[in-house]
Amino acid sequence: MTQIGTAQTTTTIAPAAFFAKWADMGTWHEWNLDTEWARLDGPFAEGSTGVLKPKGGPRTKFVITKLTDDEFIDVSKLPGARLIFAHRVETAGEHTTVTVTVTMEGPLAFLWARILGGDIAKTLQHDLDGLVEAAAGVAV
Repeated sequence: MTQIGTAQTTTTIAPAAFFAKWADMGTWHEWNLDTEWARLDGPFAEGSTGVLKPKGGPRTKFVITKLTDDEFIDVSKLPGARLIFAHRVETAGEHTTVTVTVTMEGPLAFLWARILGGDIAKTLQHDLDGLVEAAAGVAV
């Protein structure tokens, strides 16, 4: 497994607000610099699939491989590799820590990491900061 990058922030925003923004994939482009558009082809649930269009890249299919009260993982298939976005929330008192970790696995992970990894790593913290701003407006 190749690690592409990790971003983390701590806030007083409730975890449910982050899950609401992750579930609302039609608005991802508003806070994610790398996403032109995203669409979920069913409910925000484990096993659901969707398609997203990265800016400057081709449409990419993804599947939600894990969805719990504290974690959301989506996986995009690339030729010879899988791009994995793991989103985690942890609470301590009134504080919520959100961590997004991006990894790649598969026989061509090294190649895809070179092609995509730098751009993803560069914008990861900015995108998480944008998510925090978007989640601040969610009523839960």
